[in-house]
Amino acid sequence: MSPLLYFGMIAGGLLLAIVGANWLVDGASSIAKKLNISELVIGLTIVAFGTSAPELIVSTLSTIEGNPDIAIGNVVGSNIFNVFVILGLAAMVYPITIKSSTVWKEIPLSLLAALVLLVSVNDFYFDGTSVSSLNRIDGFIHLGFFIVFLYYSFYSARSKNDPEQTNTTEVTPTRSLPMSSVMVLAGLVGLFFGGKFLVEGAIQVAKLFEVDDSIIALTIVAAGTSVPELATSVVAAYKRNSDIAIGNVVGSNIFNIFLILGVSALIHPLPFNTVMNVDIFMVVLSSVMMLIFTFIGTARRITRTEGAVLFLIYVVYVVYLLKVRV
Repeated sequence: MSPLLYFGMIAGGLLLAIVGANWLVDGASSIAKKLNISELVIGLTIVAFGTSAPELIVSTLSTIEGNPDIAIGNVVGSNIFNVFVILGLAAMVYPITIKSSTVWKEIPLSLLAALVLLVSVNDFYFDGTSVSSLNRIDGFIHLGFFIVFLYYSFYSARSKNDPEQTNTTEVTPTRSLPMSSVMVLAGLVGLFFGGKFLVEGAIQVAKLFEVDDSIIALTIVAAGTSVPELATSVVAAYKRNSDIAIGNVVGSNIFNIFLILGVSALIHPLPFNTVMNVDIFMVVLSSVMMLIFTFIGTARRITRTEGAVLFLIYVVYVVYLLKVRV
């Protein structure tokens, strides 16, 4: 196939993802207002689950096809990309205001997810076994944490009056529930196929340059499957909807580790290359950075400057991958 076709798939995937993100954000915001549910809860659950669909498909198929490096690398790379690139760019578009519940509950949950993954895959260091892997027991543990997270999210939805509801300068029109649901579904479909086309095109382009599979998983595939999160959070930030912007990123990171890797490990144990511990430490660092930036100043927000710092950290990380690991 012609290289031009691959670049066309990348461009078409990006366009489809952006359009889908716009529908998803508007539909989800409308549902939240109609049902008097916090938009943060919508971002943590419906939006996060929908935008994590590409990672779920890629990691599941990679596990079935016997490619554990891609299965794990896709999730780890996506979580790194979510915070350092997506949240960074979203904050540069418009500063992200963070609620106290996110500071004290959701972000610590994402940090917990990263630490659980770090312990789960390092059997060599923690259990003294000769081979490290994410086994089926680890998979059950991850899914257990995921169920707890879902319970917390839906319990939070019972709170009808949110005193910290973020005020937005752009008011999202409140549509009927059927119309809003159609918009959410159409947005998810657009995000899914947009991410799929982009990933397939990006992988083929990467192969033209003979890049190793593990690096592809951590960068090209991870970035490609994170396009839905990227489009959704940037569009949400542009619409001054900090709740969905931050909720989507944090929720997706929790989904990726607890649900996607949990399901993948149940399908088949995933051997782990300890070289990737550096990448997992980056995931841990991403949650720590969110907490640090939240407590800098008095406004509990991630500013444009801090967003630029996050993005710069990712650039340094990619340079490290290309110089040390290629």
